[in-house]
Amino acid sequence: MAVAAVLLLPTGSPLAHTEPTAPAVGSVLQQLPGASLKKTGDLVRQLEQVGGAEMRPLFEVMLAGDLYYVKESGQLLQIQKNSDGARMGVSLFEGKSLGEFNSRDIKKVRVNNRLRSQLRDAIARIELLHGDEAAQKAAVLAMLDDLNEQNLRLLQTAQQAGVSAEVSTLIELADAMVQLRTSTDTVDRLAAIEAMQGRLETPVRNQLQRLVNSDSEQDVAVVAAAQKALDKISGRMEFYGQMEQLFFGLSLGSVLLLAAIGLAITFGVMGVINMAHGEMIMLGAYTTYVIQQLMPNAIGYSLLVAVPAAFLVSGSVGVLIERGVIRHLQGRPLETLLATFGISLILQQAVRSIFSPLNMQVVTPEWMSGSLAINPVYSITYNRLYILLFALAVFAALVAILKKSSLGLNVRAVSQNRDMAKAMGVRTEMVDAMTFGLGSGIAGVAGVALSQLTNVGPNLGQSYIIDSFMVVVFGGVGNLLGTLVGGFSLGVANKFLEPATGAVLANIIVLVCLILFIQKRPKGLFPQRGRAAE
Repeated sequence: MAVAAVLLLPTGSPLAHTEPTAPAVGSVLQQLPGASLKKTGDLVRQLEQVGGAEMRPLFEVMLAGDLYYVKESGQLLQIQKNSDGARMGVSLFEGKSLGEFNSRDIKKVRVNNRLRSQLRDAIARIELLHGDEAAQKAAVLAMLDDLNEQNLRLLQTAQQAGVSAEVSTLIELADAMVQLRTSTDTVDRLAAIEAMQGRLETPVRNQLQRLVNSDSEQDVAVVAAAQKALDKISGRMEFYGQMEQLFFGLSLGSVLLLAAIGLAITFGVMGVINMAHGEMIMLGAYTTYVIQQLMPNAIGYSLLVAVPAAFLVSGSVGVLIERGVIRHLQGRPLETLLATFGISLILQQAVRSIFSPLNMQVVTPEWMSGSLAINPVYSITYNRLYILLFALAVFAALVAILKKSSLGLNVRAVSQNRDMAKAMGVRTEMVDAMTFGLGSGIAGVAGVALSQLTNVGPNLGQSYIIDSFMVVVFGGVGNLLGTLVGGFSLGVANKFLEPATGAVLANIIVLVCLILFIQKRPKGLFPQRGRAAE
């Protein structure tokens, strides 16, 4: 059912109980039903004066063209159709449902373009004078596109009433833009350009560009200053463009890190080339999908449940693979590679049979949606930022496990000298199973992260298995620090190459450079030393 609202104001009665403003507002509102367009404009002006910020919901309803009134009683209401086409009403100020309304019993309050413009200005003034800092900032930025003397006076009034330093700076910018356009004095115009220099707002760039391209502009000094300001703005935009590429590279690197870190410890300890590692990622992503299906009313918490669930599911499957297949092929790497490749095909087909071959959409929680605006040309998406932080947290947790726990001590002992560790009483078979399960569980956690960036499908893991091996080989087999550096290095290199070469060619260039690097350093960036290198 669509959201709708109604403002109950029966003709001849005082302001209805849903109206939070003074009775004077109610007397004005009673005149809206049946008023002419000119009279409606006067009423809107009066409502803004006597009602202030409390009239914003009403103005928004009018601007959307959803304001109606009941013919018999004169009640003002917002009507919206639900999925069945029924006209429903809900209290504007209290949010109470008022049921269905017949189209024959209601009539729309007319709004034309002049009124829409008046309503937009009224909403902007309310936000500027009565809103919080974010609303005030948004109102000023909206006015930059259509600055006039009236808007400038309003901005100056708001500044005198007291605003934050950031909003005050934007108001001064608006003043400079008007001064540049209206003043004939060269000194004043140069001062205005100086105030606009380095600003990244689109209206600022547009005004300076129009000035530079204008054939009617005769003041050479002003044109030169405007061009200099544009060059500075272009330089800042280029810098933030590079910062954006760096962030996307780190974001890709965090995904590669999550995908490769489990493979690194499995390969480093057991020497197993696990071609089914990508399917562990896929299982983690599908676990996220299933958790969301089980928690449809708690999507915001579903990811918190999905992380441990994906670790357990993928880790358990990993232990089964190691106990059922890998341990019987110890010391036969080629047969292990073929066996795990066969397992990957089996898991893919199993998922197709259970969930269908179609991609599944995993909902992004509200707290991961949107972006953090650093400035008008640079913003960071929350989902990629959270995944980056999550990848670093997983890396830190894994390092702590390997450095501080008894499992980590046994893993390091087996990776350095399996026979000696076995002679000292370490149950190497159990260590292999736990290591394989740990690596697979981390791959499942990577699947949770990937479900927030792409669709979940049977071939999800295959998109990252090759990149995971590249990261492990580049960083150094079995070296976690090398996996960290390798993942972020390949991710950043790929994203910086993409704008110039395209995504496919960028991948090819990275692969060729990696092959050449391995020719010089076969053991990667951080080769293992001592017994671990044997």
